Amino acid sequence: MNADTAAASTGPAAKPLALVTGASSGIGRELAARFARHGFDLVVCADDDRLDAAADALRRLGAGTVAVRADLALYDGVERLHQAVTATGRPLAAAALNAGVGTRGAFLDADLADLARVIDLNVTSTTHLAHRLLPGMVAAGSGRLLVVSSVAALVPGPHQAVYGATKAYLRSLGESLRDELRGTGVTVTTVLPGATDTDFFRRAGLEDTLLGRWRHKDDPALVAAQAYAGLMRGRRVVHAGSLPSRFGARAAALLPHALTGRALGYGFRERGRRGR
Repeated sequence: MNADTAAASTGPAAKPLALVTGASSGIGRELAARFARHGFDLVVCADDDRLDAAADALRRLGAGTVAVRADLALYDGVERLHQAVTATGRPLAAAALNAGVGTRGAFLDADLADLARVIDLNVTSTTHLAHRLLPGMVAAGSGRLLVVSSVAALVPGPHQAVYGATKAYLRSLGESLRDELRGTGVTVTTVLPGATDTDFFRRAGLEDTLLGRWRHKDDPALVAAQAYAGLMRGRRVVHAGSLPSRFGARAAALLPHALTGRALGYGFRERGRRGR
């Protein structure tokens, strides 16, 4: 764990503190930078060796930054991150629960351990961390929680069945928590990005799929900017990304699943594979 003194500062002059998971790259890194530019100090977490570089970039933006390298797919990883937040001695003003992963292939072709990891990281860690963080926000009477779901939450996801199911869970969790916390001073915003130019496709081994090869993925900086703005406004749901992506998300919510599921499955199907 690396910490600089500004991130641990307390007292009336201290900046608000935000937490971002999956902060070493992609949407998470851009979200962290957005918080930094708007006067937040940060606790950032990821499980890879790019985290230190991301934290250094945040410090150059003037944000006191604590970097926690932890695997949030593990119970102890989530507890370690929560302890790092607690150790700052500061209330958490905002948290962006962004860490997530997918895996390659149709359900029966995928390794069960890989599918379990998708659930552990996307679902279990988000639930665990939210349950640890929200009581402090409620006690303080203020706070903002961002849950990063996906447009995949809106439709069935052949060839990404478990990933899509985890994102549907996150959408439901975020919207449900928002209603449960009404009147507490804590807001919950759920963001649904479309296909975004991040490491998701590479890490999941999906670079040879139609969506993986698509050259018009959204800029993660745009997604993060829209997510941050929605979070600060206390919006319930943000459909983030380019105009075509946002239009597609709204259309996906209205069109029959028999149509949208087939289209998404085609996008995730491996090159040269006709499917079952």
